[in-house]
Formats: sequence, structure tokens, C-alpha cells
Amino acid sequence: MDYKDTLELPNTTFPMRGNLPQNEPKIYQEWGKSEYYERILKNRENAKESFNLHDGPPYANGHLHIGHALNKILKDIINKYHYFQGKKIFYTPGWDCHGLPIEQQVEKKLGKEKKDSLSKGKIRELCRKHAQEFVEIQKKEFLELGILGDFENPYKTMDFAFESEIYKALCEVAKKGLLKERSKPVYWSWACQTALAEAEVEYEEKESDSVFVAFALKEDALATIGAKEAGLDQAYCVIWTTTPWTLPANSGIALNPKETYALTSDGKIVLHSEVEKLSALNVVENKVLKTFEAHILENTHAINPLNGRDSKIILGEHVASGEGSGCVHTAPGHGEDDYFIGLKYDLPMLMPVDDKGCYDETLIREKLFFNPDEFVGKFVFDTHPRIFELLGKNLLRHTKIRHSYPHCWRSHQPIIFRATQQWFIVMDEPFSKEGKTLREIALAEIDKTKFFPDHGRNRIRTMIENRPDWCISRQRDWGVPIAFFKDKRSGEVLLESEVLDFVAEIFEKEGCDAWWNKEVKDLLPQKYQKDSEHFEKIYHILDVWFDSGSTWKAVLQSNLYKSGGYPASLYLEGSDQHRGWFHSSLLVSCAVNERAPYKAIVTHGFTMDEKGEKMSKSKGNVIVPKEVLKEFGSEILRLWVAMSDYQNDQRISNNILKQVGENYRKIRNTIRFLLANTNGLESLEVTSFNPIDLWILKSARECFERVNTLFGEYEFSKAIQELTYFLNTELSGIYLDICKDNLYCNALSSKERRASQSVMALICGRLFGLLAPIFTYTINEALSHTQSKAVLESCGITKGGDVFEILYTPLPSFEGLHLNFDELLELRGVFLEQIDILKKDAKIKSTLEVDLSVPQKKIEFAELNLWLMVSNVRKEAEGEVLAEFTFGGENYKILRAQGHKCPRCWQFISQKADEPCGRCQKVLEGR
Repeated sequence: MDYKDTLELPNTTFPMRGNLPQNEPKIYQEWGKSEYYERILKNRENAKESFNLHDGPPYANGHLHIGHALNKILKDIINKYHYFQGKKIFYTPGWDCHGLPIEQQVEKKLGKEKKDSLSKGKIRELCRKHAQEFVEIQKKEFLELGILGDFENPYKTMDFAFESEIYKALCEVAKKGLLKERSKPVYWSWACQTALAEAEVEYEEKESDSVFVAFALKEDALATIGAKEAGLDQAYCVIWTTTPWTLPANSGIALNPKETYALTSDGKIVLHSEVEKLSALNVVENKVLKTFEAHILENTHAINPLNGRDSKIILGEHVASGEGSGCVHTAPGHGEDDYFIGLKYDLPMLMPVDDKGCYDETLIREKLFFNPDEFVGKFVFDTHPRIFELLGKNLLRHTKIRHSYPHCWRSHQPIIFRATQQWFIVMDEPFSKEGKTLREIALAEIDKTKFFPDHGRNRIRTMIENRPDWCISRQRDWGVPIAFFKDKRSGEVLLESEVLDFVAEIFEKEGCDAWWNKEVKDLLPQKYQKDSEHFEKIYHILDVWFDSGSTWKAVLQSNLYKSGGYPASLYLEGSDQHRGWFHSSLLVSCAVNERAPYKAIVTHGFTMDEKGEKMSKSKGNVIVPKEVLKEFGSEILRLWVAMSDYQNDQRISNNILKQVGENYRKIRNTIRFLLANTNGLESLEVTSFNPIDLWILKSARECFERVNTLFGEYEFSKAIQELTYFLNTELSGIYLDICKDNLYCNALSSKERRASQSVMALICGRLFGLLAPIFTYTINEALSHTQSKAVLESCGITKGGDVFEILYTPLPSFEGLHLNFDELLELRGVFLEQIDILKKDAKIKSTLEVDLSVPQKKIEFAELNLWLMVSNVRKEAEGEVLAEFTFGGENYKILRAQGHKCPRCWQFISQKADEPCGRCQKVLEGR
């Protein structure tokens, strides 16, 4: 007789291989439809709790890279986690559509000359078309990752209504008195010909000219230090700078008011503490004639050697004592500290540099060189050799140094500091009812926000504490205009609510292209039109960070989107957004509403290759999401995200993805085994659980609780580690292995078998709920192959078999477990060590070939033979002893099994050779 045909072998249509690259796209196409998303939202319409993750807009330019995938998959896992916990979720994906990179791409296609010949309206039309093209490309690529969201109605910052909301946010800031126009040094990208915000500046290595220059003292300064009494006809302040091109614009020399200065024997004035070091560099002689406090020189004068203009000696706390000479060259038109100290001392603010970084006619008008004509039109960095010639003997030392220097994040060219007429959001002007400043409110809101990881709080806090006023104006074509009118008669800006609201309404209907396309009179309400000739438009556009920083208003407060309430439950982006989107969103929200737009912030690191190196095409180490999907499928990429310690930089490569694929296959096969062995189980049998059943249920409950808690804290890698350990070691490695005899050999109606099936159904259903946020496709596929009502009910599904019907609930607790399974696990480990030795020595092939002689108290555990998977457990030690071991101070003997091998269940418990054992005989008779 072929006994195999009499066994109840596992049966499922759920395939071992997922064929993910082929099968996922069909399902994702369905999930991307708006009606499907609506149905999902309807599943939770009666939920008591809600969760909304406000999407930080990716830039609509270029295909997705692996960093995009990490970001969007993390968001998706978090959204789905809250959904499967029973909450109402809202997720409106969005795109940043304005800004310089898009404009540069359009310029690249057209050519600079052709672009310059087109109207602003046409350029903006082309930019809009370019952005829309990449919104559609990126949308399709996001859906291929299995992302769930309202992709049929995403937000785009270039939509007319959205542009109007951005403008309204700007108007609110202006009405609060926080918007100021002034001439102030800003980061200036000569390569892109625009001002930059702090978030648009990156620090890179640069080689610079380092010079020490002597400024001769005028009579008032010479008299103050008693130069003649010291035997000197002339004395000099020695300044140090790494930007010699700013020397023509010098109008002051700053000394540290708390430091002592020295007059050396060659008539040089430097910090007393620096004389020895500067002497070693041949800048000064190492002999001090006299020392004096800095304040005695305040408001006296030196002479700029390039033009003979006065340079006022002033005092400034910003003067460092550990570098240079302690005499700081001050050009208020070219530096933040210089600007503020210049205001205090009423220094001339000279700024002789144009948008392209070249000297302009100001040199001639202000006589900033003795022979200014030769410099006009020259790029400032190229003028250093000639400046050094003109300095002559006043150039005391010239060297090259490498140092960290600010660069434009788009062009990667070094920037310059340049005073221009710009719009600023001021940080330190009291405006709230309590008299608090924007900086104070923002810092207080940071303290109320939850951060994952927590040290993110300190990072953004330090940035807010130290940041200057926010320069929000740009000199480009593609963006939302700072659409204000200036009265040509008074120079005042017209900020009447009626005017601002009228412009906002036009933008809502026609988009902000209208600012360029319409005449002034057509943009003013009726009562202002008679004076339209006296008003002029301001043509600056908004910093794109203001666009994205006001998305909370346009998305969460406008009722244009199904996006949940304000403030958002969560913002999630890369750690660089502490200085970017988190930062700008916080400032705009605090300026308008005096609160943060988010309750919590999650940050992730960046993606690297498997060696920890940055990805680049030249290295050939770039991993493209599309290629990963083609080879592995999105589930593998999603598991890579979940397994990653995403708060730090992540490594990814084909080898790493193959390892992740192995983990996926183990999880998939565990699910397959559970489905195969619960096939047809309609209801649970919970009254017949044996101690092993109760143990695995307790272990599963404790593991799932820990995993669920870790998911709620967004600690996905720790959760996956916990879960895979349980699945591989305790569930598959022990319990499912133990259960095979029961499942395959016992009668279908047996209570023992149905109890094991019930355990599996309970665990399988909860496992589906836990894994659904990560493996949404796989769990959906598994549900379509689930032939057990008990498994579906364990998932919270009462009808159908769609993954989005799942509602996760904790495993119930079952009473009756009194045995010490920690001890039993130890016993099992010691026993299996002996078995391994016996197998290596070819004495046995399977644990079923042995009986185990145990102490009396272990006989009380009736299922010990199942636990150790031996044929019999007995007290006496008769027969052939194969091995002995001691555990817990007592002796155990492994004996060759006394019975005959059952041809059906393979246990050595039959009375006669080649005959079924008693249990199998009974099952066969009942068939």
C-alpha cells in the first residue's frame, strides 16, 4: 500500500515563487485608480482616530533615484501601519514645480540666446510644460513602488489655486509686519544670477588667496597710539582676508574690544597674542614697542591702499582672536557681520559688483581704485593678481589656502556675498500678541514637536537659533512673484488687504502668469485704478523654499484636497531637510499661525553603494529603482527599506538586494506553509490546545506586541529583526516542524490536528496584519489563496479577501500554560547537540530513531516526545544506549528506539515491522 496517499499533506495554490516583477504591476495599476483609493478611505470612514502624513514635495525634474524610493516607501509603510491599526489615513502626494533647475533645463533646450528673446510668459509656459511632464513620469514611477495615495488629485505648486495659496501665505506674513525690503549682503550665485537662501548653500573645499595687507594710519590714529613718541613716522593696521576682491569696498577695520593690541618695532598693529606667530610668517617684526587696549583707536582712521579712501577703525565682538591679525577688513556690502557693524558705525556700504560677479561702474563713480577703468567688467575672482600688484609694499604676505567655502547648490560654483535690494522675513521683530519674535515662537514649537530620532530636535534648534533673516526674493522667471505694488511717489509698498485679495483671486483663476501678462490697472481693484500710473510692480519671485514651506496652508487648510487636518500628524524627509523643508515650513507656519505645521518629524539618511561610497554614474555604482523592480520586484525594495537602519545612511547594491530577497523567500515560505496547513479550516478549536500550542501562542503574542510597538515608534529594522527571529527560530524552526506529524498523520477531525491548525490560523492572520504595511502586494496575493475562514477572521476580515480589509488586533491570551518553556528550550538545545554528533557518526539519520530516558518529573510533560521529536519518552533505560548527557543536574539517556518503524508516520512505535502503528491504523480504518 502507498501510505503517502493516506496522509493529509499541505495543500495551497499560493506559489512558492512570487514572480514579483511580472505580477506586481497588474495589481498596482488597479490600486492607483482614484475609485480604489476612495474605497480604501471608505473602509475607515467611521474610525475614531485619524493620521495624516503631509508629503514633502519631490522636485518635478528628472526620473526617480533610489533616495526617492527610500523616502516614499518609508512614508507608505508608515501610512499603511496606521491604516491597518484601524485609523483613517490621509495622504496627498505632491510636487515642487517652480524654481531654478526647471528654468535651467528649459534654457538648456532652447539655448541662452533664444531664451533671452522670448517673453516671460512663454518661458513660464515652457517651464510649466517641463514640470508637468516629469510630474507624470514620477507619478507612474511612484505607483510602481506600490505607494498608496491620492495620486489622481496630487498637489502641484504650479496649479493656479495653489499659486494663489502660496501668495496668500506671503500676504499674511506681510500683514504681520515680518516682511521687509532692504539692501543687505546675501549669498549670491553669480553663476545662476540670483540670491540664495541659507538652505541653498553647500560648503565645499576651495583654494583661496590669503593675504595680509597694511593700512596706513591717519594722523588721528597715529596721535592716539603715540607713534611719534615711540620713534615712528608711520604705523599700519595689518588686516587679513581671503577675499582680496572685496578690498576696494573696504570702509572699516574692526578690532576686538576685549583684546590687547601691540605696536611692533616696524610700525605694525596686530593682536598682542599673535605677534610671535605673525613674526614667524614675516608679517611683523618680533619686537613690541608698546601695547594698548583696542578701544583707544575707536573712530580713528586708516587709509585704504587701493584708493586712498578713509577706513574707520571700529570695535566688534565678532573679531576672532585665534586667526589672522585681529584687525578685520570690513566691507558692509560684502558680509553679514560687516553689514551689522557697519550700521552701528554708519560706514559707507559700497557694492561695486554686478549680477554676474563682475566689477561695475560703481568703481568709477565712487573712485574705488586709483585707476578704476581697467577693472570694470572683470570677474572679481580674476582680478587678484592685478590687485596684488597695486598693493605693492602694502601686501605683506600672500599664500594659497584650502578651506571650506560656501558654494551654490545648483551650479556648485563658489558664491559671493553681495548687498542687493531684497525681501526678507525678519526673525527678531516682536509681532505676536505676547510680543514674541518669529525666532522665539519657532524655538518654542520645536520643543513641542516629537522627533525620530530625537537628536533631530537639537539640529534644527541650533539652525533656528543661529540663522539670519530669511532672504525670500529671487531674480528669475519661474516661480510665484512677490506680487506687491510700490508707490512711485513715496516708495511705499501697497499692502492693503483689498489689493492683496484682489490679486490672489486673479491668481486663483488665471495663475500668477497674470502678474506679467496684465497691466497694472488690470491687477488693481476698481477704487485704485485711477491712480494706477503711480504704481509699479515688484518683479522679484519667491524663494522656492517659501513655496514648499507654505504647502501646509495650501494642502491642509484649503479644502482643495482630502489631506486631513492642520497640523499634520507627521512630516518625513531626509535629514538635510532640517535646514530645508522642515525649516521653511516651520517659519511660514509660525509667522502665519504661531505654531508648527507638524506634530512629529521623522528623518532618514542618504543612500550609498555597498562600500559606503556616494553613487555616481562615473563610478558605475548607481542603483536605479526601475532596474531593481525589473530584477527583484518592489517587495524586495520595500523589505530593504524596512530592514535598513534608515535614520543613518543606507547601503544598497545587487548583492545586498539578493540577501534581502533570501529573507523575503523565507517569510513567503512560512506564509505558504501556514496557508497550506490551514486549508479548509472554518472555525477555531481553542479548547484542545496542548502546552506546546500555548507556548507558541504566548511567544507569538509577545513578539507581535513588541513588533507592533516598534512599528508605532517607526523602528522598522528592529521590528523586522524581532519578527524574522521568531518566524525562523521558534515558529518554523520548532513549532511548525513539530506539528508536521500531527497535521499529516492524524485524522482530519482530530482535535489535536484542529488545535494545531487553529494556532496557525491565529498566528497567520495576525502576521498578515503586521506585514501588510511592508508586503502589501504579497499579503494581498496570499489572501487571494486563503481557503480558511478562520485565517480571514484572524485578519479582521469578515467578507472578501482584499488586503485593505485587514484590521490588525493583538493575539488573544490563552490560560493554562504552567510549564517552564525556557528550561525546555535549553533541554532541547542540549539534546540536539547530542543528536548532531550521532548523525555525524552515522549512528542515526533522524530523531525518530531514538527513545529518550528521562527523570520522573519530565514524564509529567506528556508532549515531551513531540517537543524533542523522538519516538518515545520513558523512565527506564533498557536497550542500546547511544548517548548520555546531564541537564539540570539529572541524567538523560538517548536509546535506540524499541518499536518498529511505522510505514505511514515513520515513528518507531509499531508493534510489528511494516505495519502501521496504533494511531495510524485507527486513522486508516476511519477513512
